[in-house]
Amino acid sequence: MTDAQGVGTVPAAGDARIEVPDHAPHVLVVDDDRRLRDLISKYLAENGFRVTAAASAAEARAKSEHFVFDALVLDVMMPGETGFAYARAVRETSDTPILMLTARTDAQDRITGLEIGADDYLSKPFEPRELVLRLGNILKRAAPAAPAGEAAPGEEIRFGPFVFRLDRGDLRRGDEAVRLTEREREILTILGGRVNENVPREDLSGAGAALNERTVDVQINRLRRKIEVDPANPLVLQTVRGVGYRLVAER
Repeated sequence: MTDAQGVGTVPAAGDARIEVPDHAPHVLVVDDDRRLRDLISKYLAENGFRVTAAASAAEARAKSEHFVFDALVLDVMMPGETGFAYARAVRETSDTPILMLTARTDAQDRITGLEIGADDYLSKPFEPRELVLRLGNILKRAAPAAPAGEAAPGEEIRFGPFVFRLDRGDLRRGDEAVRLTEREREILTILGGRVNENVPREDLSGAGAALNERTVDVQINRLRRKIEVDPANPLVLQTVRGVGYRLVAER
């Protein structure tokens, strides 16, 4: 619903409605828990997001036929088609940022989400403010980079047809921007800062915990699918057995 000033309205508690500008990021919230779905929608609207809500993957798919969403907040455990299955289907045709929610703390759940292509993962219960911050962060990372020539010069590394800007975390193949998730960008920035050096896996994990090291391997595999001619036989993003990884590139 939009008024004459181009301001959308989102349902809040009771009959109150929250006014949100039409240019605000549009987020699809998919969760079978009505109470949580409504709370998330209200909080996001209060923090400047346009929100559409769905109770199932089928409903989300129907609404996606009528709207183009800037991001998805997607519950993992839903009856019928799970969040994982829906995220996998989305990734077949779209790079829309996905923030997944789960009540489970199983490490494999997180790894599965990353393998599918989720940008971030938040365990229930969570602080609403953290949801807003994480969502804002992945939207910022997914925003198109400025066209070549419009930004101030920065350090670049080159590998094959790709150019990666260390200052912006901007990966391009010719004039085409290559979308990276936040973690992919972080890992590529670390490797790019130590071009042609062996980088220990724990340096890429952030904390060195076993779970984090496993997720590094997942992210490396996803990066290879984006930058390698043959991801199974990588020439650019190489494995250093017993150590970690090495990015073969030119500054």
